[in-house]
Amino acid sequence: MPRRRQPTARQERLGAELRKLREAAGLKAREAAALIGSDSAQMSQMESGVAGVSEDRLRSLASHYACMDEAFIEALVAMASERTHGWWERYRGLLPMPFLDLAELEHHATCRYDVEFLYIPGLFQTEDYARAIYSYRVPELPHGDLELRVRHRMDRKVVIEGPAPIPYAAVIHESALRIRVGDRVAARAQLTHVLEVSEADQVTVRVIPFDLDGFAGAASAMAYAGGAVPKLDTALRDTPHGTAYIDSEAQLGALRTLFRKVEAVSLDPERSRDFIHRLTKEL
Repeated sequence: MPRRRQPTARQERLGAELRKLREAAGLKAREAAALIGSDSAQMSQMESGVAGVSEDRLRSLASHYACMDEAFIEALVAMASERTHGWWERYRGLLPMPFLDLAELEHHATCRYDVEFLYIPGLFQTEDYARAIYSYRVPELPHGDLELRVRHRMDRKVVIEGPAPIPYAAVIHESALRIRVGDRVAARAQLTHVLEVSEADQVTVRVIPFDLDGFAGAASAMAYAGGAVPKLDTALRDTPHGTAYIDSEAQLGALRTLFRKVEAVSLDPERSRDFIHRLTKEL
C-alpha cells in the first residue's frame, strides 16, 4: 500500500494497536515482519499509520500474535478496510488536521461523555458562543478562518442531533454555565439551547453546583469517546500544547472511573434542568 504523507489520528491508532499486539507477543519488529514476508521498515510504517495494512495481513499478524479476541480483531479489520469520506473532508486543507481527526473520532464513536468546568461542551455550543471563543484567540484569526471553525463546530453536532445520534452524557460545572463568553443575550440563548438539547432521549446533562461540599475534582475535565470495543475507546484531555489522545487501557479505565465519580456527585438530570432554567431566568 502507498505511504501516507499525513496519517489521520484514526490511522495512527490502528498502527498503535498493532504495535501493542506485537509487543504483547514478545516479538521485535523485524521478527514480526519476517512472519508475513515483509521487513522492519514496512512494519514500522504500518505501526505508525504511515502505511496501510490489508485485511489478510492484519489477520495473519493477529494469528501470529496469538490474539484470541475476535471482536477486537474484527474492529481492527473494519478500521483497516474502511474508506470513509465523511462531511469533515470538505475542510481538508482549510482547517488544521486536529479538527478533522476529532470529527472522524466522533463519527465512529458508539457513545460520548464530557466533563467541562470552564466552557459549555462543544457539541452544545451555539454559533454565537463558539464565535466568541474563537474570536478571543491570540493572534486573532482572519475572518474566513474564524467562520470555518465555527461552521465546523456546528457540523459536529450531527453526532447527537443528526439522523443516527449516539448516547451523550455531559457533566457541566456551574462555572461554565455562568461565565458569559458572549453578551447577555448570547448567554441566555446558549443556556436555552442546552435545555432544548437535554430533552433528547439520547442526551443526559448533569450539573455540578458551586455549593457542592467536598468536591475536589476540578481537574477532571475530559472528553471520552466509546469505540467499537472498549479497547478502542479514546479519551481527550487538554494540555498546554494542545489536545492529548489517550488510548492505554489503564488510563482509559481510570478515566471511566473518574467520570462515574464526577457523575455520581452531580445533580440528577431533572434537577440539573431546573438549575439551568433558573440561571436562564436570571439573565
